[in-house]
Amino acid sequence: MGLIGSLITGFIAGSLASWIMPGGGRHWVVDITLGILGGLVGGWIFDLLGIQTGGGWWINLIIAIIGACILIFIGRLFTKKK
Repeated sequence: MGLIGSLITGFIAGSLASWIMPGGGRHWVVDITLGILGGLVGGWIFDLLGIQTGGGWWINLIIAIIGACILIFIGRLFTKKK
């Protein structure tokens, strides 16, 4: 997957994760960053668990969404609500 494909996948994953868990990205740049970092975190976690993925675009998108949701959750743990 090229740069444009990664950016599009990151945007979709970040947007969906922000919709699933409110409090995530609020701007398209944040959604792209969240989705790309979510893909890295999700891939790392799936690798640690020994889960083999097929490697299709849809699987990569789901892994990125799961990773982005985890990042939003961790961000909430360390953010004080007033």
